[in-house]
Amino acid sequence: MVTYSLYVLAALYLGLLTSISPCPLATNIAAISYIGRKVENSRHVIHAGLLYTLGRCVLYLALAMLLATTAMSIPAVSIFLQKYMHMVLGPVFLILGMFLVGMVTITSGGTMMSENMQKRVDSMGIWGALLLGILFALSFCPTSAAWFFGLLALIMGSEAGAITGVLTKVGISLPTASLPGGTIVLPLIYGVGTAVPVLLVAFLLAYSAKSVGKTYNILSKIEWWARMITGWLFVLLGMFFSLRYVFEAV
Repeated sequence: MVTYSLYVLAALYLGLLTSISPCPLATNIAAISYIGRKVENSRHVIHAGLLYTLGRCVLYLALAMLLATTAMSIPAVSIFLQKYMHMVLGPVFLILGMFLVGMVTITSGGTMMSENMQKRVDSMGIWGALLLGILFALSFCPTSAAWFFGLLALIMGSEAGAITGVLTKVGISLPTASLPGGTIVLPLIYGVGTAVPVLLVAFLLAYSAKSVGKTYNILSKIEWWARMITGWLFVLLGMFFSLRYVFEAV
């Protein structure tokens, strides 16, 4: 039970980290703007927020099941990861950390809704929020892609030879078996985590529009601390792994 809870919390945390990554954050803001247009109808706002979350969950569930059962099991991919992945972990962690702490920035164009997309979503009524969640979940950037790869590692556990081999080389051991039902449960939890900002604002818009400003301030502070702590940890890990496995200095 403890292990199960840890897996669930880890998937939720990865989802939260994804929600503050540049591309998903931009799409979540666009979703909030879309859902909040009918703030006078509290039931509509809540249902739209839930359907948007469900859309993200469905997309991540499909991707996780596809990759966990096919692409990650291809022998060539497995051999490549076991042979070289530990060498690129350092630079990858370093770059991700620099993204998170703001040393490196990227522009994420094309993530907001176009006029044609908005018309198509509007034509579906309340169910348009479901389509919006599916479409916006496809918005990956370097950091969010890394968090999703972490989710795959949780799902597959030591049954994934490639991931296990890479992690073993850097001193990390996964449990002896994957979580029962993890292929379904963990992507759903991850999907909920990626939509937390939209869910929070949707409920606030429905019940207390005055609290939205305060909530944005609180979320921005939490986001800053979580991003800074995780980012600097990744920078340190990136430096250590680079020195040890790329330059063989330690």
